[in-house]
Amino acid sequence: MKLHKINKLAFFTLGTALTLLPFAETVHAQDVLNINIGSLQSWYRSDGSEIEEGGTIIEQQAGLAWPAQYEDQDNQAAKAFWIATKNYTDAAQYGGVTYPFKVVHVGPRGADPLREFMPIEFKLIGRHDHPQVYVDGAPASDLMFIEALTEVDPDLVSDRMIYNEVNTSIGVTMIRKIYAWGQQYHDNYFIYEYIFKNTGNIDPDPEIEQQVTLEDVYFFWQYRYAASREGAQWTDLNSPRWGINEMLSTRGEPIEPNGGYPAWLDGNSAADSMRVQYAWMGRHSKAAYDLIGSPDVKYGSGRLGSPQYMGNITLHADSDTDDKRDDPYQPVTTSWEGSDEPETRPNEQFNPARMTDEWAWVTRGHRWPRHADVIGEGFPDVYEGTPGGFSNTSGYGPYTMAPGDSVRIIIAEGVSGISREKCIEVGRKWLQAYQNPSETFTFDLPDGSTTTDKDEYKNAWIFTGADSLFKTLGRARRNFSLNYEIAVPPPPPALFNINSGGDRISLAWSDEAEAAPNFSGYRIYRAIARYDTTYQEIFACGEGTDNPDIVHEYNDTSVEPTTNYYYYISSFSDGRNNNTSANPGGPLESSMFWTRSTQPAKLLRPAGESLAEIRVVPNPFDIRSRIVQYPGEQDKLEFIDIPGRCTIRIYTERGDLIRTIEHTNGSGSEPWNSETDYGQIVVSGVYIATFETPEGETAIRKFIIIR
Repeated sequence: MKLHKINKLAFFTLGTALTLLPFAETVHAQDVLNINIGSLQSWYRSDGSEIEEGGTIIEQQAGLAWPAQYEDQDNQAAKAFWIATKNYTDAAQYGGVTYPFKVVHVGPRGADPLREFMPIEFKLIGRHDHPQVYVDGAPASDLMFIEALTEVDPDLVSDRMIYNEVNTSIGVTMIRKIYAWGQQYHDNYFIYEYIFKNTGNIDPDPEIEQQVTLEDVYFFWQYRYAASREGAQWTDLNSPRWGINEMLSTRGEPIEPNGGYPAWLDGNSAADSMRVQYAWMGRHSKAAYDLIGSPDVKYGSGRLGSPQYMGNITLHADSDTDDKRDDPYQPVTTSWEGSDEPETRPNEQFNPARMTDEWAWVTRGHRWPRHADVIGEGFPDVYEGTPGGFSNTSGYGPYTMAPGDSVRIIIAEGVSGISREKCIEVGRKWLQAYQNPSETFTFDLPDGSTTTDKDEYKNAWIFTGADSLFKTLGRARRNFSLNYEIAVPPPPPALFNINSGGDRISLAWSDEAEAAPNFSGYRIYRAIARYDTTYQEIFACGEGTDNPDIVHEYNDTSVEPTTNYYYYISSFSDGRNNNTSANPGGPLESSMFWTRSTQPAKLLRPAGESLAEIRVVPNPFDIRSRIVQYPGEQDKLEFIDIPGRCTIRIYTERGDLIRTIEHTNGSGSEPWNSETDYGQIVVSGVYIATFETPEGETAIRKFIIIR
C-alpha cells in the first residue's frame, strides 16, 4: 500500500488552537472526516471547504477518488467557498471598517478557523455501524481504521451523513449536510445540502454580536479538478497533478443558444436539461503523445489511467429568502478562472483591493464561450500562459438577508467514466499502435463505426465518460426529487471473519442482515495478490443462486500456497421493490467497502502426513531467548506437523490437564500462548501434550518450559 505524507496539522492544529478559547468545547477536535463507503470516496474539513492539501494526506491530488477500489484515483486538487456581500461594516472586534465589497473565504489555499470560517460542530452519522472484519483475528478493513463514526441513526435517509456547522465573520452561519450512499447505482456521488442563515454570530461563541441586513449576498464555489493521481504520475510531467491540462465545460446556462435549463423547464427538448459544470483530462503541449485519458506508456501496460469525468449539478437554489422555490436561473455565475491567479492566495478578508477583485469573480456571470470550446483541439496547459490551469466556478445570488433570513442551496458532485476493463482493453490496443507506427490497425468506435486513427479511437471511448457522468448526476437529481427515499440494499453482515488454514481459507459471518425486509442472500467475492484490484464472485447463497439455503460460513478450497487472498461479502435484495426511476430493476447489493479485507489470508503450513512428525517448537522454551523465538509473542510455542484436525491436550508432568485446544483449520501448526484454560501463564516445568485425531489416532510429546 502506498504511503503518503500525513498532514498532522489537519489532525491537530484546529483542536489545539481552540483549546485556548473559553468556547472550545463546542468544536469537534478532529477537523477532517472521511466518507469511504462507496466507489467515490473523499475527505471533508470542519471549516466548510476542502482546500489545497488540507486533508489527512498531503498531495496535490487528494479526494474525490473514483473508482476507489483501486489506489491513486484521486481527482480533486483544491476547492474553495466564499461568501460575498456589499457595503458591509465589520463588527467592532474585527476593526469596525466599512468595505464596499466584503468577501470571507475558506480556500483554495488558505483558511482561518479562528476568525473567518469557524467550526462549531462536525460529526459523521451512519444508518448503521461499519462491520467488524477480521483476518486471522486481526482487524482488517479500511473502515475500522479510517471511519470516525460519531453516532448511528437507523432512520437516516442516507448510509452516511456529515453534519457540519460553521460561523463566519460576517454573521452568516452555514449548516452543511453531506449525504452518501453505498448502493451500486448511487455510490459515486455526494449530495451537499447548505443552509445559510444570517444569525449575526461572527465568532465561535454562542453570543450574537450584531444584527444587520446583508446586501447582495453571493455564495461562490471553486472546483479545481485534476484527473487522476495515477494517470498524472504516469505522464512524468508534474503539472497534470494540479490540473493544468484539464478541459472544463458547463451546461444549462440561460445564455446558451437553446436557452439552457430554464428553456428546458419550459418544454424546449433541445435545451440542456441539467445545470452542471464538469472537467476531464485534455492534451498537454509537453507530452510525447496525446494525453487524453493518460495511457500508460511509462510502465508499458497501455491502460488508460485518467478516464474520469468530474462534475457537479445544481439541484436547488432558493429564489429568495422568502421564496423557497427553486430558481432555475441559479447559479448566476458559471465561469472558469485561473487556478493560480492572485485571487486564489492567500485569503485576505481585510484587504479592500483584494476583495474588490474577488467580487468581480463572484459576479462575473456566465462566461462564454465555454473553456472547452475555446481550447478545442489545442492544449489547455498553454492557454493564456496559465501556470496552473483553470477551475470551474459558480456563484448563487444576489440575496438580501435580514437578521434571521436563510437561503438553501443543494448541489451534488460526482465522478464517472469508462470501466477499468474498458480502460485496459482500449489502452492495450492504443499502445500496440503507438509502438508500431508503421503498421495499420483498425479500431471499433463506440457508435459501431471503425477508424485507423489510434487517438480518435482512444478519445472516442474516453469521451463517452461525459454521458456516464450526466447519468450519475441525473440519478442524484432523481434521488433528491424523491426526498432521498430510494430503495436500498440490506445492510452487510455486522461481523465477517476470515481465517487462514492448511487446506482452505474459512469465512464466516453474522446474520443481522437477514432482518431487513428485502433481504435475499449473500455473495462472496475474492481478489488475488492485492486488495485494490478486480474481484470475482466465488460463492452465493439465497434466492436465485445455486445455493438457495442461507448459510453463514464458506470454505474456500480453491486456493494455492504462497498466494495472498482478499475477500468481501455483500448482502443482496430480492429486487421486487427496486424498479423505480432512481434505480434500474433487479437486486440491490451492499457496497464492497463495508467488508473488504485489506489484510491477506493464505494457506498455512500443510498438515503433517504422520503423527511421528509432530514437534513442539521451541523445545525447551526458555524465557531468556524469547526475543529470537517469536519476536513480539514472548510466550508463544507452536505445535507443528500436526494433523489438519485434532484435539490437543496439555498436561503437567503429574498429569493435571491445564489446556485443551481444538485444532480445526486444516493446517499443520497450532500456536499456544503458554496460558491455561483459565488464562494463567504456566510456570517452569516439564509438560506433556497429547494429540488425538477424529479417527482415534494418538501421539504424545514431552516438552520443557524455563521461565
